[in-house]
Amino acid sequence: MGFVDYAAEGQVGVITINRPKALNALNSDVLTDLAAVLDGVDLDQIRCLILTGAGEKSFVAGADIGQMSDLSIAEAAAFSKQGNDLFRRIETFPIPVIAAVNGFALGGGCEISMSCDFRICSENAIFGQPEVGLGIIPGFGGTQRLARLVGPGMAKQMIYGGRNIKAKEALRIGLVNDVCDQEDLMAKAMKIAKGIASQAPIAIRQAKKAINEGLELGMDDAIALEEKLFGDCFETEDQKYGMAFFLDKNKEKVKEPFKNR
Repeated sequence: MGFVDYAAEGQVGVITINRPKALNALNSDVLTDLAAVLDGVDLDQIRCLILTGAGEKSFVAGADIGQMSDLSIAEAAAFSKQGNDLFRRIETFPIPVIAAVNGFALGGGCEISMSCDFRICSENAIFGQPEVGLGIIPGFGGTQRLARLVGPGMAKQMIYGGRNIKAKEALRIGLVNDVCDQEDLMAKAMKIAKGIASQAPIAIRQAKKAINEGLELGMDDAIALEEKLFGDCFETEDQKYGMAFFLDKNKEKVKEPFKNR
């Protein structure tokens, strides 16, 4: 793709937004390229994705203000929908997606990182939703996901004030899971992704579905959803193998990989 690179390392896929001269800002072309990359992910082979940005300065500095500045009301709503449709697809993608945030994650960059399952970042990462300073509000899910991740009060403080936060504060408020040195970011993300990829893939997919969909339900309905997805894990080869291996007192030291079926 023109603005998005994709590479597979074993069972882990790495998606890199590659528009460094514009600090990887999101425009319609980048969003289209990202959607095409997701279309091409081989879900029979890949068990976890890492999303990152090219270069050390910026994960995604935001949406492309040059493209947005002259939009009409209808065109702006359509652009918002394009981003929201893509980010919702990332959020509900069958396999986990880890955001490896290097540098600026502002506006649309913060929003796309929040659509991932979780975030790790480098020490130079900066998060924020500065849209009010441009006379607009977050349009790619920022008003919704930020409040769900860090609580309404903190989200309102960040959004109303257009306030950016550094990596350590992002960790403190629960926006990111971990902070590491810039040079260690991708290695750490890959280690986490490979650890996920080594687990039973059907169970991972069902766990993601249970958490994401359960958060939108009342507790009684959420528990019923979990019961259904728990049951669906049974009679799979992964479940039979995993439990047989656990119960085998003469098990070999090296565990065989799960088969994804």
